[in-house]
Amino acid sequence: MINLPLPAGALFDLDGVIIDSERLYSLFWDEIGEKYNMPDRPFGLAIKGMTLKLIMEMFPEEDREQLCHDIWEFEANMRFTPYPGAIEYLDYLRANNVPIALVTSSDDKKMAKLSAQHPDLLPRFDVIIDATKVTRSKPDPQGYLLAAEALGVDPKECYVFEDSMQGLKAGRASGAKVIGIATTYPADRITPMCDVVVDCL
Repeated sequence: MINLPLPAGALFDLDGVIIDSERLYSLFWDEIGEKYNMPDRPFGLAIKGMTLKLIMEMFPEEDREQLCHDIWEFEANMRFTPYPGAIEYLDYLRANNVPIALVTSSDDKKMAKLSAQHPDLLPRFDVIIDATKVTRSKPDPQGYLLAAEALGVDPKECYVFEDSMQGLKAGRASGAKVIGIATTYPADRITPMCDVVVDCL
């Protein structure tokens, strides 16, 4: 488990930080990028941290219904596996009275699937900010600012735990101390955007 001074609040991304799903999402979106001949390659990396709504706007309207079907089918068969140490770190923070929030670009369908697989995970968070609660996707800091406000803490006194470039930028823009998780990108790639870099929680 990582050893850091306790913050006033801890704000966590989900994929690539709490659950080990980024590799599967990357493969899926890379295939979508190839199928639809998207200009940014690998497409999976280009869209990390974005809400599904924002990603969909990158595709022609006539392709979106099929794309939604493909995404729902992919997530319906997906297993969400917590990273080693992630649950223990959440429990450590709670035991030390640190309020914690989840700030994710995931939609309500994915959150329901996650809750069904791990019914004890989401109740560990005091606040959950998902895609239904923001109007601006990462790298905009809106989600993290909303989370800090809901927890009743100054974002400058919080830690943000992130793995994606979009999320790291959002964390930095919120004014929080950014803890980079080197699960999606190598440590040397994300170090310039972080206060601290760790391999995992």
